[in-house]
Amino acid sequence: MELVLDRVSKQYQNKIAVDRISMTLQPGVIGLLGENGAGKTTLMRMVCGILMPSGGTITFDGRDVSEEMYRDVLGYLPQDFGYYPNFTGRDFLMYMSALKGIEKSAAKRKCEELLQIVNLEEAANKKIKTYSGGMKQRLGIAQAVLNNPKILILDEPTAGLDPKERVRFRNLIAELGKDSIVILSTHIVSDVEQIADRILMMKSGQIIFDGSRKDVGADLEAFYLSNFS
Repeated sequence: MELVLDRVSKQYQNKIAVDRISMTLQPGVIGLLGENGAGKTTLMRMVCGILMPSGGTITFDGRDVSEEMYRDVLGYLPQDFGYYPNFTGRDFLMYMSALKGIEKSAAKRKCEELLQIVNLEEAANKKIKTYSGGMKQRLGIAQAVLNNPKILILDEPTAGLDPKERVRFRNLIAELGKDSIVILSTHIVSDVEQIADRILMMKSGQIIFDGSRKDVGADLEAFYLSNFS
């Protein structure tokens, strides 16, 4: 299982948001660190097939990510995911399951499992418009993994989560990374410090560091800040 980026670029008029990035990703948790404006979200949207690159290619097991089959193996949580405020949490997950083509009985089982994992079982029948920001974010994480994705893209997924929720989230992501390619994009170093198998640092549209946690040394945050000072 491989996700291959080959000289991928994205340009908006006179601004280069992503600048000729090449890398091969395999199962595991990949932490993508960078300041706001570094190009992380643009890169994630291209990996998801939402944005077309201005140059280069992105393929999963040899097939372009623009192909329909890619949707079946993809899970995505954008920074601001869309939801229907008058849906209950359970109804929303069932609706998303239908959009992903999951058979109804299997969807029911998966939704109940995920509601428990993200600690929303007691709020499952409440309307999403009554949820706190953290609850909405947990619901977003649940919808991203409904189809047991082989590629899971999480863009700033811990926004609004309290410390306990962050630990629960990290445990879930570490487990998913055993069989999937998980890309966790964030500017919060602690979100990736304990679970990332590979760390990428992005600045001005380019990858300025690509290595394992042990390549960094003792203090990941100090190493990260030294590259962005």
